Amino acid sequence: MMIFASIVSDLPYGYYSLLQSRKTFVFVVLVGVTLLILAAVVRVELGQRRIPVQFAKRVVGRRQFGGQSTYIPLKVNQSGVIPIIFASSVLLLPVLLSNMLGSAEGWRGAVARFVDRYLINSQNMLYITIFFGMIIAFAYFYNSIAFDPIRQADQLRKQGGFIPGIRPGPQTERYLAKVLSRITLPGALFIAAVALVPSFILTAYLPGTQVSFTGISIPIAVGVALETMKQIDSQLMMRNYEGFLK
Repeated sequence: MMIFASIVSDLPYGYYSLLQSRKTFVFVVLVGVTLLILAAVVRVELGQRRIPVQFAKRVVGRRQFGGQSTYIPLKVNQSGVIPIIFASSVLLLPVLLSNMLGSAEGWRGAVARFVDRYLINSQNMLYITIFFGMIIAFAYFYNSIAFDPIRQADQLRKQGGFIPGIRPGPQTERYLAKVLSRITLPGALFIAAVALVPSFILTAYLPGTQVSFTGISIPIAVGVALETMKQIDSQLMMRNYEGFLK
């Protein structure tokens, strides 16, 4: 919430400074682009692939259990902004090493100049390519840890559940892994584009424009806002539930 408040609190001053500098056209364009990016981020954050799950009927004594249908929700962007944070942290390591070496002449100076020119310059294609690839790689890495197809398939088998048309066991594991891999790619590409494209446009076509609501700040703000709304909604449902009040 502190990061969210810091990002949102800088918005009025950033856009007001554009009006003060008589950049009305730039102001209108940035507001429109910001709204479009917000709508796209919200749609992707709420987007999910629902895998149907059917539970077999079981008779225990005189009571019947199971026979229900549910689904496994897989978010398109399960990792959120974590891949961007990881990629940014890894790219800072060469900068720290170059600072430790110093800016002397010789190979130390060459390393420092290479880092300054290629690894921290947001307009350089090498920086963009490395950052883009690292975001996608860390998205796959995080999703492989957050969602384990083997454990999920084993849990379904123990609970008597199965995916229609898919046999329990190894086939379910392969199916879940395939679905996870397919939905991770568009989510990773989208989060990488959101992190790179707005900053690249500002630095390339609108130099000197200072707007903090770009790149990594947009997914952070949207993610925190959506999570806060979910928690408030769950608390309201809990308060209005009759069994809970009794």
